[in-house]
Amino acid sequence: MRDSDTVAVYFLNAMLHALRDRPQARDAQLRAVGIDPQVLVQPQARVPAKAFAQLWLALIGELGDEFFQLDSHGMPLGSFALICRGLIQEPNLEKALRQCLGSFGLFLRDLQGSFSQRGGRAVISVRSQIADPLTRVYAEETYLVLVIGLLCWLAGRRIAIDRTELALARPAQEDDALLWGPDVRLGSGRTEVEFDSAWLRLPVVQDLAALKTFLRTAPQGLVIRFRHQNGLVAQVYRHLRARQYGQWPTLTAMAERQQLSASSFRRQLEREGRSYQQVKDEVRRAIAFELLREGRLSVAEIAGQTGFQEPSAFHRAFKKWTGQSPGSYRARRAPTAL
Repeated sequence: MRDSDTVAVYFLNAMLHALRDRPQARDAQLRAVGIDPQVLVQPQARVPAKAFAQLWLALIGELGDEFFQLDSHGMPLGSFALICRGLIQEPNLEKALRQCLGSFGLFLRDLQGSFSQRGGRAVISVRSQIADPLTRVYAEETYLVLVIGLLCWLAGRRIAIDRTELALARPAQEDDALLWGPDVRLGSGRTEVEFDSAWLRLPVVQDLAALKTFLRTAPQGLVIRFRHQNGLVAQVYRHLRARQYGQWPTLTAMAERQQLSASSFRRQLEREGRSYQQVKDEVRRAIAFELLREGRLSVAEIAGQTGFQEPSAFHRAFKKWTGQSPGSYRARRAPTAL
């Protein structure tokens, strides 16, 4: 974690939700880690990642709950470590995911996670019986952050999410695409994430020694390390996103732009769980989803703008990403006529 890493204030509000009726206690917690309480009323503000991590650990101690009292039962101190000890014994991510959801279910009463595979797609769904809308949206997203963050840590890789839906609307965030993939649907009526099921075949690479280190630095491992806004992956993502496909630099040229050798560039991306090709593929998906939602271009034109030589190749790739054709996706996202 670098000094320049930051986290959106939205996630700060989610952590502090339990103290919403105790403003003095809330503000004292913020000041103790060097955060000005006024930042909470600035929706687009960001806070230093190190302070965020310190606050995470301080709050779970203050609240006696590793789920920030977003669930009526919550997770008593030590629950998270107990869950992790079981997960590192699993051979691959699929088995670890199934155990992870079951283990969270032993503690949480208001949230239930489930997993399904549809063709080559994996879907993690969250159901909730939390009545208060704001508590519910914070709880469901926190649940997904914990589960996906754990999978990333277990594999030592960033898992590329292709689609995320949150049942209730909340303000869009600058780093939603980096956190939740190129196809984010807020207020859709259901909460789930979807990704290529091939990720679940990855082996669990962490052991007990790695777990001890992870537990000391869990916030950055879960929220920051694999998805921070100012990392190299994010910088490359933004650079490519701002340019047409034909203007994208080669790996060597991109490394030079970052003032790195090609080998150092590769290694730094790998430490964040990505290759240059994977980042390019993520940007191509993001552009494709955006253009399909806008509805101005034909599918053939979108194929050309995302670097596919033939529309048929784009159709095959899109079907692999989503399990549906570009036309079906566009039809489902079109506004309903009144």
